Amino acid sequence: MALLKDDTYQDILDLPEHLIGELVDGRLYAHARPAYGHVRAASRIGYALMAAFDGQLGGPSGPSGPGGWWILPEPELHFGRNVFVPDLTGWRISRLPQLPKSHYCELPPDWVCEVLSPSTTSHDRVRKSHHYAANGIPYLWFVDPAARTLEVLELIDGRYTILRTDCDDALGNYEPFEAVPSPSPHGGTWAGPSRPSITPQAAKLRARER
Repeated sequence: MALLKDDTYQDILDLPEHLIGELVDGRLYAHARPAYGHVRAASRIGYALMAAFDGQLGGPSGPSGPGGWWILPEPELHFGRNVFVPDLTGWRISRLPQLPKSHYCELPPDWVCEVLSPSTTSHDRVRKSHHYAANGIPYLWFVDPAARTLEVLELIDGRYTILRTDCDDALGNYEPFEAVPSPSPHGGTWAGPSRPSITPQAAKLRARER
């Protein structure tokens, strides 16, 4: 019996330009560019976080908030033989002082945001999140434009635990960017001094880690 050959990075390079390719456990997953609702949700989050957190403080074009992060849309992440293209990612500058000169990064980010669509929901929630956890990415957001929800997850004891789930225009600041109000990716503004309470399960796990 002939053994099935794993897909490789060359298979990604050979894809048509309108497709985005990812490699997970030797298998190629390709999907079309997202719809405008998906792009709009990612853009709203990225714009607000870049304005407050992207780059070093003190420069003429520095962030308006605390700074200290690199916030990038759709970077290519290489974790061993696996290749991922999240919607948004963030690295603390303390861990990644300079951005890579290549078109990909092998250092796992400190935060990933995946905007869900009907064709990619299971891929994002199951396949990709498993590898994000295995590579120690501390925070993961899931944004669902159709359901108008935001889920904030934290890696605790090697597994992602939901810290908060919010919808529409609820008030709140969200980890790991709680220092500045985060915008709603669905058209309103999530802002203000209050935020939804952390889930009981997450609070219990956090206390145990301490």
